[in-house]
Amino acid sequence: QVQLVESGGDSVQAGGSLRLSCAASGYTVSRNCMGWFRQAPGKEREGVAVISAGGGATYIAASVKGRFTISRDGAKNTVFLQMNSLKPEDTAMYYCAGNLRYCRIAYPADFGYWGQGTQVTVSQ
Repeated sequence: QVQLVESGGDSVQAGGSLRLSCAASGYTVSRNCMGWFRQAPGKEREGVAVISAGGGATYIAASVKGRFTISRDGAKNTVFLQMNSLKPEDTAMYYCAGNLRYCRIAYPADFGYWGQGTQVTVSQ
């Protein structure tokens, strides 16, 4: 049974940093595309960052480029999202997701496995 469990969400002030973790079980993160998505109240889910299977090529959304970084640790079977210089507009529920075939940040529907989410709140 595949499980993706996110952690690390918190309430921080603007300019602060957080690192989100996504621990996988029954699923090998290095053999699958892994992504971070977020959804704010009243808004559609949007892709934040993805990391491809194998070589680990990454793609970061323009809205967070230069501030967020996605990485993985194969030994821990965990994916991370390092978030720096946080802004109030980064406030959202953040989800980890996995997909075997495609690795397209703009298509959350491609991703078949999802975690339960972790809340990030950034105050001014």
